[in-house]
Amino acid sequence: MSNVKVRFAPSPTGNLHVGNLRTALVNFLFARRHGGHFMLRIDDTDTDRSTAAFEESIRADLVWMGMQWDSEDRQSARLERYDAALQQLVADGRAYACYETPEELALKRKAQLSAGRPPVYDRAALNLTDERKAAFESEGRRPHWRFLLDNSEVAWTDMVRGDVSYHMSSLSDPVLFREDGRVIYTMASVVDDIDYAITHIIRGEDHVTNSAAQIQLFEALGATAPVMGHVALLAGADGEGLSKRLGSLSIGQLREDGTEAAALASLLARIGTSDPVVPCADMTTIIEGFDLSRFGRATAKFDPAELAQVNMRVIQQLGFAAVADRLAALDVGGGEAFWLAVRDNLEAVSEAEYWWQVCTAPLKPVIEAAEVTDAAAELLPAGDLGDVWGDWTKSVGAATGARGRGLFMPIRLALTGQARGPEIAPLLPFIGRERILARLRGETG
Repeated sequence: MSNVKVRFAPSPTGNLHVGNLRTALVNFLFARRHGGHFMLRIDDTDTDRSTAAFEESIRADLVWMGMQWDSEDRQSARLERYDAALQQLVADGRAYACYETPEELALKRKAQLSAGRPPVYDRAALNLTDERKAAFESEGRRPHWRFLLDNSEVAWTDMVRGDVSYHMSSLSDPVLFREDGRVIYTMASVVDDIDYAITHIIRGEDHVTNSAAQIQLFEALGATAPVMGHVALLAGADGEGLSKRLGSLSIGQLREDGTEAAALASLLARIGTSDPVVPCADMTTIIEGFDLSRFGRATAKFDPAELAQVNMRVIQQLGFAAVADRLAALDVGGGEAFWLAVRDNLEAVSEAEYWWQVCTAPLKPVIEAAEVTDAAAELLPAGDLGDVWGDWTKSVGAATGARGRGLFMPIRLALTGQARGPEIAPLLPFIGRERILARLRGETG
């Protein structure tokens, strides 16, 4: 596969969430896997809801994910091009003006449904005389423009769904321009894809019907439609549609909650496929393992609990260099040795701050078995604390008869105040002799 060019075309009317990030990621991975081009196209023709703040948020999320784009453009800078494409369709008899109000269209749909017919636009506007159109114009009505579908079957081989076909008689002629002159996604998207030589369109399965109509629009504008791929939408862990909470879960919120970009990419690159999710700490490995043909038609299940597990396993792969700046911002010291001591027990990198405080800040110890902790204080070896754990605990066990949990848990509780956490042995140098002795004796230290 050569000369692959794909696009991610978000509308800056909100923050990226799990669902649309997955679309962006699949396009990015497909492009990189085939040595292709990944374009960012800002679909900002909805001037009422598009904001610069949302656009910057989208860009920030993509950068955080490591999904750098190769080129970009925005639809608001191409309005004249869409107008020219409309005029071409009008001249070719493939676009026509319609004057029905939204209320009139709603009444038509209601009547069709009541009669048991599909709510397909009746093409009444094709029968309007010039006089009638002029009368509407004099009333202050402005036309919206529709694309005249050819009532034939449209078929394509989908990269995910296989052979797909739709007969256009079951669809309404799609609106291309609103009555206020604003271009509709259906039109703008196709014109952009033609002008930028997009080779593959990969998006959610909710666009399958749109794709059928757009294929005819590509052809009407003198182009061949790109290869299509429609991936299954995300659902919750129970197989039901994503709840409002999960479906709108912003990428910014996940980042604030401690999710690693690599963990999110690892999960979203594999859910919906027949392959197991493999936690990867770098995007290069994720790209190398990506295969769009592995995606199936079954609903993809997104489970926050699974993401949390993947996140922990990704953190366990992170070297100190990957987190040094973040640890410094949290005032976490200890360098690489401390990071390696705690990383296997972290659900988020930021939790390293907690364990640094456990080691270095005053702490009220929990004394569960004083005979064990007193003996531990008496028997703490002199010298370097970096390699004393094994011999120290053996001597404490010999002196007290404590074994297993009865030996190790009292020492852990005294030194950290927690029943769970990183291994104690590598933490000893960071706690320090003075604090160790104080805590073992039940003193705040």
